[in-house]
Amino acid sequence: MGMEKAMFRAHGIGYAQYAQKLEQRIKVEQEREQDYLQSRRILEVMRANLFMK
Repeated sequence: MGMEKAMFRAHGIGYAQYAQKLEQRIKVEQEREQDYLQSRRILEVMRANLFMK
């Protein structure tokens, strides 16, 4: 899948629109940050469960 399609699929906008609109960039970056933090929490839980057994 191309980067353009991935961007559109994940955030509903293409790179051209992302690059042109500051509000859209901020929204996308906030979504990325939330996804990252959620992934970190899941990873921490998984690691804790591995060592508890």
